[in-house]
Amino acid sequence: MGNGAKAASKRERNAKDNKKQGAQSQLKQNEAAKSVQCNICKQTWLTTVRQKALEEHLENKHAGKEFADCFIGYVPA
Repeated sequence: MGNGAKAASKRERNAKDNKKQGAQSQLKQNEAAKSVQCNICKQTWLTTVRQKALEEHLENKHAGKEFADCFIGYVPA
């Protein structure tokens, strides 16, 4: 048996294993991880967002507002 046949049989074996596992989408987990929310426009971010990105949102979308008004209770990670 040559290397080409070994690779093909391994692909077939892996394809069967992947069918058993089902879909591997992380969309639901990503939506659940969006815990930082702007209280003015209700846009959400992942928990790992940096404060600088939130400050840019504040400057671009809500000029003149305070950071605490937009992100009540935000604690930098």
